[in-house]
Amino acid sequence: MSAEQDFRKAAAERVLVFDGGYGTSIQKFKLEEADYRGTLDLPMDQKGNNDLLCLTRPDIIKGIHTAYFEAGADMVETNTFSSTKIAMADYGCEHLVWEINVAAAKLAREAAEEAQAKDGRRRFVAGSIGPTNKTLSLSPDVNDPGFREVDYDGLKAEYREQCDALIAGGVDFLLIETCFDTLNAKAAGMAAREAEAASGREVPLMASFTITDMSGRNLSGHTITAFWYALRHLKPLTIGANCAFGADLMRPYLTELAKTSDTLILAYPNAGLPNELGQYDELPEKTATLIGDWIDGGLVNAVGGCCGTTPEHIAAIARAVASAKPRAVPVLEPVTRLAGLEPFVMAA
Repeated sequence: MSAEQDFRKAAAERVLVFDGGYGTSIQKFKLEEADYRGTLDLPMDQKGNNDLLCLTRPDIIKGIHTAYFEAGADMVETNTFSSTKIAMADYGCEHLVWEINVAAAKLAREAAEEAQAKDGRRRFVAGSIGPTNKTLSLSPDVNDPGFREVDYDGLKAEYREQCDALIAGGVDFLLIETCFDTLNAKAAGMAAREAEAASGREVPLMASFTITDMSGRNLSGHTITAFWYALRHLKPLTIGANCAFGADLMRPYLTELAKTSDTLILAYPNAGLPNELGQYDELPEKTATLIGDWIDGGLVNAVGGCCGTTPEHIAAIARAVASAKPRAVPVLEPVTRLAGLEPFVMAA
């Protein structure tokens, strides 16, 4: 069966487990600039360029993937959150975008195949596509609200390069995550669909919304249901939310999405909110207990962790959902569903 067929079959039987944070795990290695740079001749300081480690310290990145699989994950994402030319420009690494994405996909694929070989259970790889540091919806200049640092076609082209490379490296899915700007997400979604068609194989899309404050909206002002309606035409395999909040504060938005979405829901919260030093203190069992409340409410089909979460968090989550019943995907009335900043339903 295809990856999508296997994923859907597994999701119908149980709650699937995603991985956790990568930055948190990488920080534990206390790497210096030379570790990031390796033998590459690069003009700028590379400390903090986590995606570059796919080339210079592949042992660390593959080790993190393996740790998440050993903790019980069914799927991991590639270490490519910032692997577009726009994002890599901060480090002068635009010329390495293709190489980083292909290498990252291969590392995750190797870890997935090794985990599957141990017990026969299929593991999945999602290509991580972050939002970039540019926005199509908002001007960075308060004195010029019509100004944009990037246009739609240019951003889509950047995403297309990343999608092509991730597919070439062997990912099963393309995950557009931490979507703070719905128009950015649409550009990434179209790039993903074009890359899938060009590849000649099925590479389903996943999308994940991020809430910017207690209003429940993303930075471009959309509610989670409006976001879903705006991307529904792309037919994503999963929709959901990640980052920004812990599992407790994320729950109301998943409750809304569970009723309005007729596809699978994947959600992965932070380990609570950061403390005054920017660190995450929420212990694994606490995160797992809060996610257990989601399961009891029938809100999700797959769960994992974002900032501050570790293999220990994923292991606790895997234990918490081991015998849980997954959310039943609703059959919705066939009506017109549109989105401005708010969702709009045109009844027959």
